[in-house]
Amino acid sequence: MPPLQAAVLDRLAGERNVWLCTVRPDGSPHVAPVWFVFRQGSWWFGADGGSVKVRNLERYSRVSLALEDGRLPVVAEGDAVLRRGPYPQEITDAFAAKYDGWDVSAPHRPGGDRVLVEVAVRRWLLAGAAQ
Repeated sequence: MPPLQAAVLDRLAGERNVWLCTVRPDGSPHVAPVWFVFRQGSWWFGADGGSVKVRNLERYSRVSLALEDGRLPVVAEGDAVLRRGPYPQEITDAFAAKYDGWDVSAPHRPGGDRVLVEVAVRRWLLAGAAQ
């Protein structure tokens, strides 16, 4: 893949939300906003282990991700890998830096588990320019 433009890399570093699209068991899409970091060609986000997105990814790992601004679209496809720990320190540190000290690995409910999801980009559909 060709390298991303600096403007796209800046958006990946600074934007707080990405829309994640997974596939439900009946084949319909499930779309949800998630906080993310982008490192070395992969998107990372955290999720509750029992969430719809995690259950969908356990069955079918292909996803699409899109930044919120449709004026300058950034859309990617990839395959998700669920990580239940230990979590890469570089990634947990990146979340803490981007989201004011937030611990992406901390469960959101008592007794819950936390999953970090890594999505390596398979292809960019749009990278900062409408087509």
